Amino acid sequence: MSTIHPPRKPRFALRMVLMLIGTLLVFGGVFLVKWAIGQQMNQFFDNMPQPAAAISAATAATQRWSDDGEAVGTFVAVNGTEVTTEAGGVVRAIEFEPGQPVKAGAVLVRLNTDNEVATLKALESTARLAEVQAERWQQLGKDQLVSLDEVQQRVSAAANARAQVEAQRALIAQKTIRAPFSGELGIRRVNLGQFVSPGDPIVTLQQLDPIHLDFALPEQYMDKLRPGTRIRATVDALPGREFEGEVTAIEPRIDPSTRNFTAQATLANPEHLLRPGAFARVRFSLGGEREVVVIPQTAVSFNPYGNAVFVISEVPRKEGETDMQGNPLTGNKLVVTQRFVRTGATRGDLVAVVEGLKPGEQVATSGLLKLRNEAEVTINNEIQPAADPEPQTQNR
Repeated sequence: MSTIHPPRKPRFALRMVLMLIGTLLVFGGVFLVKWAIGQQMNQFFDNMPQPAAAISAATAATQRWSDDGEAVGTFVAVNGTEVTTEAGGVVRAIEFEPGQPVKAGAVLVRLNTDNEVATLKALESTARLAEVQAERWQQLGKDQLVSLDEVQQRVSAAANARAQVEAQRALIAQKTIRAPFSGELGIRRVNLGQFVSPGDPIVTLQQLDPIHLDFALPEQYMDKLRPGTRIRATVDALPGREFEGEVTAIEPRIDPSTRNFTAQATLANPEHLLRPGAFARVRFSLGGEREVVVIPQTAVSFNPYGNAVFVISEVPRKEGETDMQGNPLTGNKLVVTQRFVRTGATRGDLVAVVEGLKPGEQVATSGLLKLRNEAEVTINNEIQPAADPEPQTQNR
């Protein structure tokens, strides 16, 4: 007689549940241990003192600045053009050398005029005949042998013939291309035997002495700058040289897109050192002096939302502060605070602070990118950024 065993499924399910619970306990324990370690590490790093950032510093000082203005501009020829031809034809003679100075009216190029000269001779002959006939008919008119209408027709024909002669002479004159003004020639654009059409360039011509300097200024200078204001200009190509001139024209319109207006100065240029198209830095004085607070430009963070500096101040340390090795720190420390300022004019490496900074306050001049509010700093002024109001260009 066989024995009937009870089913074992409930016991198997119990073992699976116990294994699952054990696995969860193991992984949960590992997770809790890692979380506890992470919390301890975060607490350690949060409490760990940050090393002081090494920076250079400068003290805000007061200086007396004249009410000057600065701008950049471009030299423009008083007269400058690309010499072209009014009439077409074949180049017969070139009577200039590239780069040479010329006087107004000097012949530059002659075009072939053989056909035009032949036509002129025929027109002159026709004009002479028309004039003789007009004189004869006028005499007949006085004797009342012909009508007044016939006399007027002959006189008109003679005048028309003379006009055709003058037109042909003007066409021939157009084929002799002359310098429209005195100046310096550029590179030749034509060759002997070349056919040129009306408007084709022949050579550039620039009047270099005197020379204009165009520069743009903000609209706040509109009521201060006047014709006759003296200006000083420098160019990078001629370090150490300064050129003087005066404002001769001011554009009455302000550009609505830039809120700037254009002024034009005229400078003597007897040595032809200044060339059209060259870049220039312009300085001018509007008279009067004022006291301003100045700092190096490197101390200012120029941002779209406002300009700011990091002001250095000395504060007492908090209780319990330690160094990197855990040693207690006492006494005072240097910290920086970001402060928004309003800047004004610049002079070389310096910038005027109109609002937000007092004389005697110290500001960071280097290492600004690694600074934040209340960051501790140490000052190392062995290497200082440039702070010259009139820096000179150095060629090396």
